[in-house]
Amino acid sequence: MPRILVTTDYLRPGDEVDEYLQAAGLETRHAPMIGRRAPEELVSMLAGIDAALIANEPLTADVLARAPQLRVVVRTGVGYDSVDVEAAGRLGISVSNLPGINANAVAEYTLGLLLASARRLVDSATRVRAGGWPRADGHELRGATLGLVGHGAAARAVVPLARAFGMDVLCTTSVSEYQRDDGDGAVRFVPFADLLAASDYVSIHTALTDRTKGLFDAAAFTRMKSTAVLINTARGAIVDEQALADAVRAGGIRGAELDVVTQEPLLSDSPLRDVDGISVYSHLAGQTAQARRAAGLAGAAELVAALQGQAQFAVK
Repeated sequence: MPRILVTTDYLRPGDEVDEYLQAAGLETRHAPMIGRRAPEELVSMLAGIDAALIANEPLTADVLARAPQLRVVVRTGVGYDSVDVEAAGRLGISVSNLPGINANAVAEYTLGLLLASARRLVDSATRVRAGGWPRADGHELRGATLGLVGHGAAARAVVPLARAFGMDVLCTTSVSEYQRDDGDGAVRFVPFADLLAASDYVSIHTALTDRTKGLFDAAAFTRMKSTAVLINTARGAIVDEQALADAVRAGGIRGAELDVVTQEPLLSDSPLRDVDGISVYSHLAGQTAQARRAAGLAGAAELVAALQGQAQFAVK
């Protein structure tokens, strides 16, 4: 009987995903990922495991090489940068993600961060709790320009929400796609530098790759408006966190709303701590009850299919 490791923190023994896997003739083991894990711990957990349904486990080449029975890895989300897919390919391990599975959740959350920043909601609630009664004005989203970095499922789901608030929407993708037409004129595609210069809010929706790592560096922040706000629901390492902290402190940009950071949970000595204008959240963009249920069930189905050599969403 194939043995399955489940590390996604919201999946539990006896839930419908567990029942689905067991009905497929699989033996499950649950080890929810909460915080960081050392490589040796991962190696120990993967001993005797045939397939894994994972969160953001750092499955490095070394870890994968020391899991000789592992044949399938399925990520219960979109990003899979924590898995060394090249090493997996060399070892004959199938790696899948679930593209677009939480797009609606991420899109709604993105609008929530836009509103939180524009209306200073976190600052207001914090000051009231401390005994104050702040009355500073905020900003309306109507008439503002939103720049989307990336045009995947989540970014596309943001567009109608932003347009409903009366925002103009720009987007940048790869160089070859600058002249794309979204079909109804709701989005105008522009080069990255132009998007930075024109946007009041810049929202990141691109994958973490060698090309995008550190994309938002000191030079990028100098191109942005001093009144601009950065939104990140993608991957923390796309942003140079020290450069961001420096830019906000110096008034280069107005602030940032970050759902993701390079090291999660946020390190005690992170440059992002205690910077007025920067709010850090706990990687919740895709975490709605609906999205979690969909991801769990879709991930389980993909895992079963991959074990049968019929993966639908294999990235390697």
